[in-house]
Amino acid sequence: MTQPSTIRRVPAHLRTALSLAAAGVPPLPLRAGKVPFGNCPACAKNACGGRPNMKTPGPCTCLAPCHAWAAATTDPTVLNSPQWATAWRQAAAVGYHPGGAGLTVVDLDNAAAVAWARATLPATRRVRTTRGEHWLYLGAMASSNAVRPGVDIKSLMQYARWLGPGTGRMAVLPAAVRALLVKEETTPAPGEVDSSLPSHATWSRQVATGCRHTERYVRTGLERGLALVRARTESGAGSQAFGVARFLAAQHTACPGPCGLTAIGEEIVTAAVLVGVPETYARRAVANGLETAVERAA
Repeated sequence: MTQPSTIRRVPAHLRTALSLAAAGVPPLPLRAGKVPFGNCPACAKNACGGRPNMKTPGPCTCLAPCHAWAAATTDPTVLNSPQWATAWRQAAAVGYHPGGAGLTVVDLDNAAAVAWARATLPATRRVRTTRGEHWLYLGAMASSNAVRPGVDIKSLMQYARWLGPGTGRMAVLPAAVRALLVKEETTPAPGEVDSSLPSHATWSRQVATGCRHTERYVRTGLERGLALVRARTESGAGSQAFGVARFLAAQHTACPGPCGLTAIGEEIVTAAVLVGVPETYARRAVANGLETAVERAA
């Protein structure tokens, strides 16, 4: 007779979070304004080094829901823990980490963006939002805001608000969505500097302790790829960088790793910047290429 009373005492947002976690979707509590809870004093300004799955890995062992999207988890023990209890009692909504569930959310913020998506993108599962829609695709990619007017990409290293399961059958992440992050203007506006030359990183055996290839093999393939990027002096260098990164990463999918793909990516970024691609676009294109190769191998 005590079980129903126990269930009623569980905050509604926590119940939603536990259901998401059981389905393999990592949730996190959101406070008023649809934003995550702030870091605890020990984690403020990433003094702890950050969580292991953040962009900059670190030694954080904090048990509180710190670090925004990086705190999202499918572990019911963590979600039910005393350290998270206050956050759930104060939560105004539930968020989730799309990339952690292998998903990408195309966030369409207004009617014009929705109309564009219906005319441009493959149909998939849709979730209504306050002002527009979330389109959900199977597959993860880099996140980016304002890829076009009223359109954000939420996947890896970002969270989305949970607004229900939506309607429709979920489609596989299409190239048209990935392409939103690799478009670039190769000619900077007069008087403006769109790109800065990134610090040059060189691939070597020192950063590839688990690579099964010889250094000569890797350098030969990399130099051929860089030559393709350098040849695109008028247009398409960003897309070429994406293709080169994807191809080179695919050569290492059977290696025990690590293979120093970060250093390889930096060399591709540098080549793209040298022919006029804004550094931001170059990094997005290369990151997408590396991630795509890993996803295909999986």
